[in-house]
Amino acid sequence: MKNHFTISILLVLLSAIPCFAQKSGILQGTVKDKTSQERIYFATVAVLGTTPMKSTETDSLGNFQLNLPIGTYNLQTSFVGYETITTYNVDITTGNVNTTTIEMVENSSNTKEVVVNSNKMIRVATLESPNSIQRLGIQEIKSNPGGNFDVFKVVQSLPGVGAPAGVGNRNDMVIRGGSPGENAYYLDGIEIPVINHFATQGASGGSNGILNVSFIDELTLNSSAFDAKYDNALSSVFQFKQKEGNSKKIQGNVRMSSSELAATLEGPIDPKTTFLASARRSYLQYLFQAIDLAIRPNYWDFQYKVTHKLNNKTTITAIGLGAIDDFYTEITKNTNATNAYIIKSTPVIKQWNYTRGFTLKHLLDDGIVNIALSRNMADNTFTRFEDGLRDDPTKQTLASKSQEIENKLRVSVTKFKDKWTLSYGATAQYVKYNNNFSSILQKTITDNNGNVLQPAISINFGTKIDFAKYGLFGQVSHRFLDNKLSVSLGIRTDGNTFTEGGNNPINALSPRIALAYTINDKWKVSASVGQYAKLPSYTILGYRDAAGSLVNKNAKYIHSTHYVIGTEFIPRESSRFTVEAFYKKYANYPISVRDGISIANQGSDFGFIGNEAVVSSGKGTATGIEFFFQQKLTKNLFAFVSYTYVVSKFSGKDNKLIASAWDNRHLLSATLGRKFKKGWEIGMKYRFAGGTPYTPFDLQASQLNYGTFGTGVLDYTKINTKRLKPFQQFDFRVDKKMNFKKTTLDIYLDVTNALLFKKYDLPNYVFERTTDNTAFATTDGQALQQDGSNAVPKILNEPQLTVIPSLGFIIEF
Repeated sequence: MKNHFTISILLVLLSAIPCFAQKSGILQGTVKDKTSQERIYFATVAVLGTTPMKSTETDSLGNFQLNLPIGTYNLQTSFVGYETITTYNVDITTGNVNTTTIEMVENSSNTKEVVVNSNKMIRVATLESPNSIQRLGIQEIKSNPGGNFDVFKVVQSLPGVGAPAGVGNRNDMVIRGGSPGENAYYLDGIEIPVINHFATQGASGGSNGILNVSFIDELTLNSSAFDAKYDNALSSVFQFKQKEGNSKKIQGNVRMSSSELAATLEGPIDPKTTFLASARRSYLQYLFQAIDLAIRPNYWDFQYKVTHKLNNKTTITAIGLGAIDDFYTEITKNTNATNAYIIKSTPVIKQWNYTRGFTLKHLLDDGIVNIALSRNMADNTFTRFEDGLRDDPTKQTLASKSQEIENKLRVSVTKFKDKWTLSYGATAQYVKYNNNFSSILQKTITDNNGNVLQPAISINFGTKIDFAKYGLFGQVSHRFLDNKLSVSLGIRTDGNTFTEGGNNPINALSPRIALAYTINDKWKVSASVGQYAKLPSYTILGYRDAAGSLVNKNAKYIHSTHYVIGTEFIPRESSRFTVEAFYKKYANYPISVRDGISIANQGSDFGFIGNEAVVSSGKGTATGIEFFFQQKLTKNLFAFVSYTYVVSKFSGKDNKLIASAWDNRHLLSATLGRKFKKGWEIGMKYRFAGGTPYTPFDLQASQLNYGTFGTGVLDYTKINTKRLKPFQQFDFRVDKKMNFKKTTLDIYLDVTNALLFKKYDLPNYVFERTTDNTAFATTDGQALQQDGSNAVPKILNEPQLTVIPSLGFIIEF
């Protein structure tokens, strides 16, 4: 009641702030041809809903500027020979100049007259990828309830995106039943291998995204029908398009949320050069210390973008992204069972990573040349001790120090002629990986009579490898039957100088075909078939056995073949329905020689996967159907709803397909946003996910080893035979924007799990503690035996009831 009263008082005070005069802000933008990227001059940009209609024309460089009263608008852009385009949810404030880029599509009728085909305004499909594609704009990302300005938490609202195992507090990107390591991420055309703080090495999961939403212009998710220029993807390709810095003045923002403080600055360096720069700092470690929780997550991240226009045809862009992570535990004042478990089981994680690169875009008379040169590096250190105190080297059970380094060159050329589009190019990479690894899998344990109950098993190796990776691709697309039928054919192949057979182009051959037929202005059907290939992770390739041999040099490219059919219905310019059925078939998935399970079932925890011998004999399938509805901002209301039914299965060494760790079955998400007068905005989001399968504990092995590792031992003979209860969550957010003379203050309240749903996490195996929490309870009142025979085992499986209210602010200046 106290919290509700405080919030009510705050809202009343905010609404009482007077507004003495009508304030205005500035909108700047550029209009381009989406295909050729040529600037379009004399295009008309109109502001819908203004009386009289406010509009302007682009100048000789394709630029425009509008002064508008503060508020939210939809823009309509038109030009002879192009489809009329609507840009939704454009915020105008006094604090920052809103900079936008509008990309127009040539009218497919090829007439010289204006043809307004407004029903195509919300379409996101392309000629190369006519299905399995979704797009979110910056306002949909920023205002997403429960998203906490983390773009990867927002993505979990889209169709086909599964919930991580447990309570859903991680950023594991599970796309259509695939594992988190099956996705590729591109930032302005440069691949970014690490996307999260405290990332799981060998996969892509983690706790918090490292991308600053203040840089993002839009996000595109392709869950099939990938353009052939993208490599390394089995389940999806994420494309993040960053905005350019303001070309007229220095401006920025400061944002405080429940977990971090962020500062962003942008502006011109000279008439042809702009910049964006930001830094973020977490303060969760102080919050967790104050509430006496054992974990201490601590991170920094940095991001920049510099854009320089050599001339009207050529642009050079430099981007950079980096993070520093420090995750550790501390002894708490109250050593309860939960904190004791965390201290004993949680590794100390120290990571840093960066990606930096340059892109050159040159416009030809009939096409575009894109060149990207980049370097990325990740440094990961993991340690674990029996007592969690890190002060006794003899009790260390895990030590891993590894680095992954990639230097990449990507060249692509796209040509346009009549209704034909041809693209081709190549990629080249030089890779270095090193790791010094030591892990005790089990210690020697004896009974009171000295009989060996369990022999010691450990892994110790050091490795350094370097090799080259390369790829070639080509894609051709054309429209037939009066532009109603579009066909796109693509092929790529990848190779490497490390694995056996890696230089054989057939081993990673990836053909694909996509078709779309437009029935009328409202209905379209599409289908695609494609095979995609990905090299196993460096943690797998670099593993050495006790003799020092690289036992995984015979690892094969993992293959995923997609079959998709669907339809799109656009009843009006701001609404879109899609329905798609999909089937994915996997081959050559790595299987652990030690445990006999597929690597596809790993990656849902902090740490690493892949430091072990594998065989490339795993299979898998993912089958499902998706429904998606999206309503762009009209009458101050926007919404999107998605439902997915997916069955995901992978095989182990027995070659039997069983439910995978990502087999949610049912995925439902609904987001609703409403904008009100005087700067108020409310957002609501509901998510439901079927419970994921999990593996029960081997009770005997767990009792023997808990004293050493502080965790239970899973029984892989019963892999994924249990299933968690369903996950559901309701998030609520309210914003109040206040515009002053040259600044804007946005105060928001974001409540995660506002309806108090109980959540079931993966169970934990522990030993009971004494009533005063000073030691382990035992059956005989004596000290805990080495083999745990006098312990009192317990499985923690109680539901969690966690509500996270976040009161924060954004200052634009």
